[in-house]
Amino acid sequence: MLSAMAHRPTSARLSDVASAAGVSLSTASRALAEPELVLPATRARILEAAARLGYVPHGAARALASRRSRTLGAVVPTLDNPIFAASTQALQQRIAREGYTLLVGAHEYDLEAEVKVVSALVERGVDGVVLVGLDHHPDLHRLLAKAAIPFELTWATDASGIHHSLGFSNRLAAASVAQHLMELGHRDFAMISGRTTSNDRARERVAGVREALAARGLELPARRVLETPFGIAAGRAALGRLLSAGERFTALVCGNDLLAIGALLESAARGIAVPRQLSVTGFDDIELAGEFSPALTTIHLPVADIGRIAAERMLARLGGADVPKSHDIPVQLVVRASTAAPG
Repeated sequence: MLSAMAHRPTSARLSDVASAAGVSLSTASRALAEPELVLPATRARILEAAARLGYVPHGAARALASRRSRTLGAVVPTLDNPIFAASTQALQQRIAREGYTLLVGAHEYDLEAEVKVVSALVERGVDGVVLVGLDHHPDLHRLLAKAAIPFELTWATDASGIHHSLGFSNRLAAASVAQHLMELGHRDFAMISGRTTSNDRARERVAGVREALAARGLELPARRVLETPFGIAAGRAALGRLLSAGERFTALVCGNDLLAIGALLESAARGIAVPRQLSVTGFDDIELAGEFSPALTTIHLPVADIGRIAAERMLARLGGADVPKSHDIPVQLVVRASTAAPG
């Protein structure tokens, strides 16, 4: 079988850029590496040729006949969330056994910043890139296509089947949380969500709750859904805003465990008994979720498995193996002490 590398399209070479710009190879190289040493007009001509031809510097990999640097890139929304830290660690440990090094970047939920981070990884010669979620700037896909670098999407599966991905249905997982609460007898819901812009996981979780409620003839009013950055302090503040607005609800669904723990802290500060007066749920099942009091009902995600399997899929693809486009990761609802029938 032909290796996957044999099927990768050939991207423009520096010599192609030099020829198109009518300059020597050394001048083209200088314009891209040390632009201050090249006349502005000449530099502009070279940059225009590079952009037109789709030339992407490939760092150390261009110096190798095999075009292999034995490095992978991982780009996550933030390094401040324990789930991404755990997943990235598992990814690094798995590829290290094969002699690979991992380069890590974060974009803080800014898709334009993500393009810059990935571009920097490409320039450093990574052999492949692991990304989070389905929301990405179109320029990112164009960049990776031009550089002929494989990538793996994680934490969600691409229903279109276009891109390699592994993950789970955030919509169905969130719906199972809502169903659990409705089975306990709850009818009045509120939700604290992460920012849904540029975050398909957050959007799908809100949609999953709404769909589950609608199936029972209930609704999640827009005024009871607050979007906020993920974090404990943000969760506290969001619950405070909901309560200050006079909203009445017995079930609070949170977009992740950090938001839910913040809500638990704010409830305690306000003398609201959880779960007797308010049931609270999270999403992720970080270590603190099971150790908090009351212990948090949440969706358990096998975060280490996500990193490990992403590594194995990428290594297999680089080795020429035929890898299925999609890989489903099982998740489950873990019921703990933060949910009960409404008092």
